This record gives sequence, structure tokens and C-alpha cells, in this order.
Amino acid sequence: MPRILTIEPLTQAAFTPFGTVIEADPASMRLINGGSTERYHALAFPDVTGEGARVIINIFRGQPRTFPYELTMMERHPLGSQSFSPMRGGPWLAIVAPDEDGKPGIPRVFLATGSQGVNYGRNVWHHPLMAIGAVSDFLVVDRDGPGNNLEEVLYDEAFIIPSPV
Repeated sequence: MPRILTIEPLTQAAFTPFGTVIEADPASMRLINGGSTERYHALAFPDVTGEGARVIINIFRGQPRTFPYELTMMERHPLGSQSFSPMRGGPWLAIVAPDEDGKPGIPRVFLATGSQGVNYGRNVWHHPLMAIGAVSDFLVVDRDGPGNNLEEVLYDEAFIIPSPV
């Protein structure tokens, strides 16, 4: 029987084992452009490795998922971190799992606000983009270059994500 997962709010404290929450942190703010712009500085650090690797910026357009959702797989990128930041302000889900002997463990599901992004650490198990409610665009920073930067693993048994709304 599938296990039902709990949806947690996205906080830096809870997400730290998996990466960084990207949001306007007042502690990192500095005024620039003659005081007309707030700069939230150094919120995440892209991490890429391998000869010929480079950091790229993409837009991913995610179709909304239907709930309850059967989570059956996870992926990771061994050669680079990957960040997702919503561009239109809608909530979304960030799903991660600890590594257990080279395979993803029990997933954790985080409800991100439309003003929160994440930077999944290099080699961190996560589910592909999980838009909720509406088609959603995300600014995605990740790795480009030679080498296999994608591992996908299927779970033996599905996990159920209930409706986040």
C-alpha cells in the first residue's frame, strides 16, 4: 500500500541537508543604484564540476500536477547543482530525499511560496519540477557540458502526495 507523505513548509532550517532556499533574506540585503534597488546578495552558489562544464540559465515551463500524486521516481545530478525559482509567484512543491547507499530514501515534500526558490545541491535526490494549480515558469540555473549529469531511480513502491491546497 502506498505511503502518504506529509507536506512541510519550506524553511532553510528544514531544507539545509538538501541545498539552499532562495528568498529575499533581509540579512543579505544591501542598497545599490543610489539607494533605489535592494540587492539580496549571494543567496545560493551554483556548483558544477567536470572538464568543459559551465553554468547556464534556462526557463522551464511546468504543467500543473494532479493530486493526489503518485511519486514513483527521483533524480539527481552528480555533476552540478540545480536551482528553481518561480517567475510568476505561484506556490509549488520541492521534493527531496536523503541518499541511502546510492538510492533515494523516503521523500520529503516542501510547499514553497511563489517568492521562494531552491538550489538543490550537487548529487541531491529530488523529484522533477512540481508546479501546482497553474502552468508555471521557473528560472533554472544548472550545468551544461559533457558527461552524464542525470541519474533516475524508480521506487519499488509509490508514495502519495496529498493535495497541497
